[in-house]
Amino acid sequence: MDGTTGEILHHYDTRNEPGERLLVRCRNRRATVCPACSRLHAGDTFHLVRAGLLGGKNVPATVRHRPRLFVTLTAPSFGPVHRAGGVCRPRRDGGNCEHGRPLGCGTVHTPDAPAVGQPLCPDCYDYTAHVLWHAHASKLWDRFVIDVRRRLASSVGLVQSHFARHARLSFARVAEYQKRAAVHVHAVVRLDGPDGSGDEPPAWATTELLTDAVRASARRVLVRSPYSPATGELALRWGAQVDARPLRSKGDGPDDDAVAAYVAKYVTKGASETGAGLDHPLTAWADIESAPVSTHVRTLMRACWRFGGLPEYEPLRLRAWTHTLGYRGHILTKSRAYSTTYAALRAQRADHMGHGDGPDAITERQWRYVGSGHTPGAALIAAGIADDLAESRRLYVEAVQGATGGWSR
Repeated sequence: MDGTTGEILHHYDTRNEPGERLLVRCRNRRATVCPACSRLHAGDTFHLVRAGLLGGKNVPATVRHRPRLFVTLTAPSFGPVHRAGGVCRPRRDGGNCEHGRPLGCGTVHTPDAPAVGQPLCPDCYDYTAHVLWHAHASKLWDRFVIDVRRRLASSVGLVQSHFARHARLSFARVAEYQKRAAVHVHAVVRLDGPDGSGDEPPAWATTELLTDAVRASARRVLVRSPYSPATGELALRWGAQVDARPLRSKGDGPDDDAVAAYVAKYVTKGASETGAGLDHPLTAWADIESAPVSTHVRTLMRACWRFGGLPEYEPLRLRAWTHTLGYRGHILTKSRAYSTTYAALRAQRADHMGHGDGPDAITERQWRYVGSGHTPGAALIAAGIADDLAESRRLYVEAVQGATGGWSR
């Protein structure tokens, strides 16, 4: 209403809505779950990353002239897999592994071939290391960031604990599943002054110095898994393939908008869309057996479930994250001073879409949360579909048990 005259400017009542409910966004980032919300989330991610590269959204434009890298860190090799692009795995001497399978593959696979990313020999593939590496990937990233700061300080003669007084390492990173169902990380890394994006970095901060620190830290950092009588203690590291490319500031390097679009594209992809898992948790072993995934991914899920039952791995919550193959980190994370936030972007969009009634307008609202999910009519349809799926799963389990005489868990 108008704060001066009391005139009602706009009025809304849910009694005129179907079911007397106002439907709101679910805000799910996965395109396989909600295409509309995922497109909105991708747009917000693009502007969030772009602001940290070019400025805007309360970030000064001077950030584009600071040392900046586009970094890619990969998972280590857990065993040879089929790959696309030329001959898969040529071997002049041929030969077989200890399980009698060929060590090479002379096929030229297309990028979408089902064999791409699958192990040449499933029995040789280290599924244990793959699952435990996923469970520790977020901690490995944290150690990597800490080590980069330490190396930057040491390279210019600073006491490592005093680095924050001179500079700040800002970043935004996104996790992506490769064809082999292993996560790798893309990150935008930037050097700022001690107060973040609004502060210029010291004179010694150069792109070359940052590149050397990133490459050295990627080779050096490691995380050890908890000791288990079943698996021992594993030393987990980044893969040998490390890419650190300076971002374009004087016409060379990757384009800033292209990098922001690249990150935004992958942030809406769920595990199921890449064929490396599912977008919903699994609650029982039978759910793994009936999941629509490849044999390679199913074996990883089984490993997650089995290790999740061991007391030494209980803090990793592997069973809760079986659907993502043990990876329990956020798809997108950023440092506090990198750029704006999702909340700020959503608030700006809400202001932009407002009625523009002026600063004297007064809004009165009274909402009551009704619930999440389907409308009453759609709930009946959904219940029928759920019953059909449950019955199909029960018949599948009975058929497998009848064919194999049961199985051990």
